[in-house]
Amino acid sequence: MHSDRNAPLALKIMTAFGIAFLHIPILLIALYAFTTDDKTFQFPPPGLTLHWFDVVLQRDDIWRAIAISLKVATLSTLMAIVLGTLAAGAIHLGRFRGKDAFTVLMVLPIALPGIVTGIALLASIKLLLLTPSLWTVVAGHVTFCIVTIYNNVLARLKRTPVSQIEASMDLGANGFKTFRYIVLPNIATALLAGGMLSFALSFDEIIVTTFTAGEQMTLPIWFMNELFRPRDRPVTNVVALIVIVITALPILFAYRLTRNTGTIAGSGK
Repeated sequence: MHSDRNAPLALKIMTAFGIAFLHIPILLIALYAFTTDDKTFQFPPPGLTLHWFDVVLQRDDIWRAIAISLKVATLSTLMAIVLGTLAAGAIHLGRFRGKDAFTVLMVLPIALPGIVTGIALLASIKLLLLTPSLWTVVAGHVTFCIVTIYNNVLARLKRTPVSQIEASMDLGANGFKTFRYIVLPNIATALLAGGMLSFALSFDEIIVTTFTAGEQMTLPIWFMNELFRPRDRPVTNVVALIVIVITALPILFAYRLTRNTGTIAGSGK
């Protein structure tokens, strides 16, 4: 039941303060992307220009780094969706000893400090005599991306009545049809939310990437290298602004898809 009373003034002020605290730094990034000062972050900017956007358009290293990060994040998310969903299904429906221990092991990679995970992955790469490449970065990102998918799907499966699955099987549906028409509609929004979080985690991951990338220059590594250069600092703000715009689009799209999914069981969404 919703209340028609207005929120207290103090709550409104704290809410406004929280929103400002979160978004003013983002607005500063947008502002400094247009500054004419190429060395310092002076406020207010001495002038505004579009010069740095032209510089970014002509920098092949920037677009190559963005392309590599997008490829890594996409592959990591897809692999995590498959593996995380299978693991969640096995835990939810399976009856075997050590289920609790298995759950702890699944969550452990994201609970450990990133540098520990990175060192462990580097040691594994050396032990297997592999050369750091795009695929070693993907494998490293899957280790923590799979946790977000697993947690979201497992939580949704626990809210899905087992009677629906049993009824589908009793009516003659095989495993694939049961998953397609019963399980998938129930976990669709969980997959979407987990997939978006996994993509975001992978796209901006730098610690694990540093240990597994080798010569691969992802966007976070490019940012770290660029920030220590004395000139062309507004270039990093332009790239950050582009990334903000790109990442905002799937967030808005996901919100549009999920805003009316309060009841999803059997809805086919």
